[in-house]
Amino acid sequence: LRTLDLSGNKLTSLPASISRFEQLKHLTLANNRIAFLPDSLCKLKKLETLNLASNNLARLPDTLCQLSNLRNINLSDNRISTFPQCFCGLKHVDVLDLSRNRISEVPDYVGELHATELNLNQNQISMVSESLANCPRLKVLRLEENCLQINSIPAQLLRHSNVSLLAVEGNLFELKDLQEKEGYDAYMERYTATKKKMF
Repeated sequence: LRTLDLSGNKLTSLPASISRFEQLKHLTLANNRIAFLPDSLCKLKKLETLNLASNNLARLPDTLCQLSNLRNINLSDNRISTFPQCFCGLKHVDVLDLSRNRISEVPDYVGELHATELNLNQNQISMVSESLANCPRLKVLRLEENCLQINSIPAQLLRHSNVSLLAVEGNLFELKDLQEKEGYDAYMERYTATKKKMF
């Protein structure tokens, strides 16, 4: 079994026996009522896609850091209040979706995240660590509809990161405030270069 889709089944938990599906690559558990994940999930070493959108998850087991082949992680629309550190050491993650949760800050350890796209739209974020600029592969950063003031956006992120698409609409500042911020010109150069590659 390579793909398992159990979305929309009113599941409240996941049996520990899920670990028997050792060849599983894609696991979809969206639109359930899952509040906890078993540690045994870490035995699915070949897992590449994990979709847990629209559940009741408030925290995640640290053992998820053992899923070294994960590429696409969707945890949108849950109850997560702290940025999950367990994903920061995973080298192959492309997309990490944590939109529509209860996260209030982007902490220092996020600098170790290897994702190319990070979606934090519709959280309660008021603080972003400068270390976000150190993410080696991060190209797309979505921070729309949060509680960010203009001084919460680190100049380092604009000036020295690899981010070429920064989405910040719906926060506590105007776009012109961002345009006046130190490092904005460097960000726009990356943004324009990326757009040119697309066409």
